[in-house]
Amino acid sequence: MPLLPPASGGRREEDPPGHRRWVTLADALPLESGTTLPGVRMAYETWGRLAPDGSNAVLVLHALTGDSHAAGPAGPGHPTAGWWDALIGPGRALDTDRWFVVAPNVLGGCQGSTGPSSRRPDGARWGAGFPRLTVRDQVAAEAALTDALGIGRWAAVIGGSMGGMRALEWAVGLPDRTGSLLVLAAPAASSAEQIAWGSLQVSAIRGDPGWREGDYHDAPPGAGPHRGLGQARRIAHVTYRSEAELASRFGRAAQDGEIPSRGGRYQVESYLDHHAAKLVRRFDAGSYVTLTEAMTGHDVGRGRGGAVRALRGARMPALIAGIDSDRLYPPAQQAELAALLPGADRPRIIRSPHGHDGFLVETAQVGSVVRELLDSVRS
Repeated sequence: MPLLPPASGGRREEDPPGHRRWVTLADALPLESGTTLPGVRMAYETWGRLAPDGSNAVLVLHALTGDSHAAGPAGPGHPTAGWWDALIGPGRALDTDRWFVVAPNVLGGCQGSTGPSSRRPDGARWGAGFPRLTVRDQVAAEAALTDALGIGRWAAVIGGSMGGMRALEWAVGLPDRTGSLLVLAAPAASSAEQIAWGSLQVSAIRGDPGWREGDYHDAPPGAGPHRGLGQARRIAHVTYRSEAELASRFGRAAQDGEIPSRGGRYQVESYLDHHAAKLVRRFDAGSYVTLTEAMTGHDVGRGRGGAVRALRGARMPALIAGIDSDRLYPPAQQAELAALLPGADRPRIIRSPHGHDGFLVETAQVGSVVRELLDSVRS
């Protein structure tokens, strides 16, 4: 019998720390909503050594279900290898003989930073009481982490997908602390279609009886919202890959030993089931809702006179890259960004059959773009 999925797949306090470190913010974090979030802890990992003058620090920001483990093998505390392992290390694009690389777990996440599965200062789980966050709130927490690390200004801020949204917010909201910028597969603002995709995923989670209005974290195995979280992952994963890739990999083939006309699955359905089953054992449904809603609310021009005006103030050197087969955040959105940012020129295009996930898969091409940015910083 397979083990029942946990109520939350997020990190537990008793789990091994792995290579994570933590900073606890001294003061409650002011949020855009007008409330504050007390007791914030930010988990992060580092590679390389900070220069005495702090000039070689690079901030790397993860996507929706990523975490601080951007590089390194799987092991205690890290169920999977680093999501950008091929890019970070001696001699690699993010050369740790030269650069001090920092990757935090996002505020609202579930792999060490404060989120819905974390405990409040009084010891109870946040659960349904966790406040709604914006991308700007997440960047404010990262800025407080930056202060705690003694870094006045990042040589570069780099991110893809949700990480790209935060990187862009760093450039617009904190331009004096952002030495250069790389945005991969992210827009200036989430579009109606992107909001719609996010809404479907959130609805799948909230419609699960195990959701319990967000207060499920102390439920026994199998009683949490794992069905809704799995369905959200299935929906999302279709947007992450390209139609051409799914057609070439699976076509209309049946799963081995199954007959679709008799209730069995097609191979593509089995593929989606596999990714759903993996996620529910390593992620928290509340974090998925919190982060998805932050992404759908992303708009660098909100309250700043629109995107054109907001981006005009981000004058640092910038590279914007898109994936040619990305149907979630299509290249036209990166072309718009590149045209509006004063420090950018043409958008860089990553050729990939893998759709949006190309920013994770095509490490050689992504590495070339990273090197191009960092070479400009060094010169």
